[in-house]
Amino acid sequence: MIARGSLWLAVAMSWAGSVSNLNGEDWPQFRGPGGSGRAAKGVYPTEIGPQANVLWKTPLPPGHSSPVLHGDRIYVTAVRDQKLLTIALNRADGKIVWEVESPITKLEKIHGIGSLAQPSPVTDGQHVISFFGSSGLNCHDRDGKLLWRIPMGPFNNDFGAGTSPILVGDLVVLCQDHDTDSFLLALDKRTGKQVWKTDRSEFPRNYCTPVVWESAGKSQLVVAGTLRVVGYDLQTGREAWTVRGISRTVCMTPVVGDDGNLYVAGWAAGGDSDEPIRLPQWEDAVKLDANKNGKLEDPELPKGDIKQRFTQIDRTNDDAIDQEEYEFFRKLFEQGRNLVLAIKPGAVGEATDTHVLWTQTKFVPFCASPLYVNGLVFTVKDGGIVNCLDAQSGKVLKTGRLPKSDDYYASPVTADGKVYFANQLGQVTVVSAEGQWKAVHSADFDEEIYATPALADGRIYLRTDGHLYCFGK
Repeated sequence: MIARGSLWLAVAMSWAGSVSNLNGEDWPQFRGPGGSGRAAKGVYPTEIGPQANVLWKTPLPPGHSSPVLHGDRIYVTAVRDQKLLTIALNRADGKIVWEVESPITKLEKIHGIGSLAQPSPVTDGQHVISFFGSSGLNCHDRDGKLLWRIPMGPFNNDFGAGTSPILVGDLVVLCQDHDTDSFLLALDKRTGKQVWKTDRSEFPRNYCTPVVWESAGKSQLVVAGTLRVVGYDLQTGREAWTVRGISRTVCMTPVVGDDGNLYVAGWAAGGDSDEPIRLPQWEDAVKLDANKNGKLEDPELPKGDIKQRFTQIDRTNDDAIDQEEYEFFRKLFEQGRNLVLAIKPGAVGEATDTHVLWTQTKFVPFCASPLYVNGLVFTVKDGGIVNCLDAQSGKVLKTGRLPKSDDYYASPVTADGKVYFANQLGQVTVVSAEGQWKAVHSADFDEEIYATPALADGRIYLRTDGHLYCFGK
């Protein structure tokens, strides 16, 4: 016979085990704990592939969101027949536990290789928060029951929404930088009620998921965006400091190293010193105005930098570029610089000249976020060019091309002395996590990969365009 107290304890522990992996690791958000891309422990397989060290494989509808893990569950978002889905899977065997649909008023426009399910979900085990630019923020419990919903979108951005929400204590934090009406938002995770909202209208489209940085004894939210990195006070959303001089668009997320420093990268076309893009002055550009209405319209423009980015420059969506819109974008090309940089903690106010440790301008990545591991910073540029930098000095330790070369949208992750890279073609390369890194394995999955892998307890969860794999010893 079980005593009543013991029975209550057994039930309580059973419930706790269902929402938290008591003996293992979680990977609760995009790029894992703190957005680090690092697994804390475990022995991980070097060889992974369609037939190598596969523990299970589950078909999934397409989506670019990365898998997140908490307790015995995995969560992803996906699209099926233009329906926006949040899906829960069993972590042990990959079986789908539930899926729920998010309502749509209007589908957003997306990039040609984009997805309606680009942002990754976030969870604390009790709240599962998913975000769609065509729907908004949705919060479900671990059984798929809707707790609250905040309608949003579509936004003024024909590439679609791609930035993921994060959880910081009781706050849901979401940054959305679009061509107009950009913002940073904090909500109560239990109710969805707004705690604060910060205007970021100076920033056009960017895709940086915020990271939390402990600086001067305070928790700050860091967002890298057009031309500057900004630290915000977590409690109020007020700007605390800034570092200027980065790219005109940022498509990656910073990372906080074990050394306490912040590592940021930003790349956009025209920001490399050897391949600059410079737009002509308005007085010269307006000579293309054939109908003499004082604006530039798409049919009036020849092929080139302006026509290629017409929808980005036309921020008011009136199918014409006026002088104010043109000058705003022209200055972005003038000021944007592609680089990787390190920022030391403790910044207050303007910190460009006081808190930047180093900058590196060679082989800057586009979408794949930088990775810190053991005093090293790894980056991967499209074409499979890996740069390994000394985290303290920014000195290049080794630059080389991976055996599998293509565009890299998934960010690198690390565990057990290895770094895992996955490119758009579905090719995975594993390298040693050392200054003079070496490629130790590669494999082809024959399905495109946009999602960043999740790592926990010696297992690798890799999402391709059609499946979710689990690898392990």
